[in-house]
Amino acid sequence: MISSVRGPVLSALGTTVVIEVGGVGLALQVTPSTALAARVGTEARLSTTLIVREDSLTLYGFPSAEELAVFELLVGVTGVGPKSALGVLAVLTPNQIAQAVATDDDAAFRKVSGVGPKTAKLIVLSLVGKIAVTAPAGPAGRAGTATSTVGASVQTALIGLGWSERVAAQAVDEILAGSTAEFDAEAAGVAAVLRLALARLGPAQHAGTNQTAEHR
Repeated sequence: MISSVRGPVLSALGTTVVIEVGGVGLALQVTPSTALAARVGTEARLSTTLIVREDSLTLYGFPSAEELAVFELLVGVTGVGPKSALGVLAVLTPNQIAQAVATDDDAAFRKVSGVGPKTAKLIVLSLVGKIAVTAPAGPAGRAGTATSTVGASVQTALIGLGWSERVAAQAVDEILAGSTAEFDAEAAGVAAVLRLALARLGPAQHAGTNQTAEHR
């Protein structure tokens, strides 16, 4: 069992980060915000879990043990595979997931690519009593005013994930235009704005997105 990896980042693109461990480059599947935070040449440490299938061995990486724990809860839900679980964590933070479960808000999960109404309801039902809210979460994916640098980084990430430059730019512009003074720009950061952008775009607008739920 590989519980974590640490080493220099060799590459970070889309939803894949490659970290060198003992002279070997390990490819980890991650959320877009985790990939965006990784810097080539700098050291990174990710909590990991290995998903074994008949035809593949896939390593999934997370910046915290909390995200890993939520991922493992999600893949335990019938109809939710690793890719869909990672998609949930791309749009919602662990605390926002807990908040959605606590308030029976299955709509929060329907924003995720590959998660339909039935699966969204099943996620809520399956996670009741298994995940706790640790702090007020606010609206799912809500982010504040971002600097132009943050906006540019988010736009680049969206393009790398398959959206056109026009769609990515429009989503970022709408988010920045909708920001309010009560949110701190630096505190929001790239990860928060990217989550909001992914939630805003939704599965229907993603190029080549499969709309059906991924089965385990």
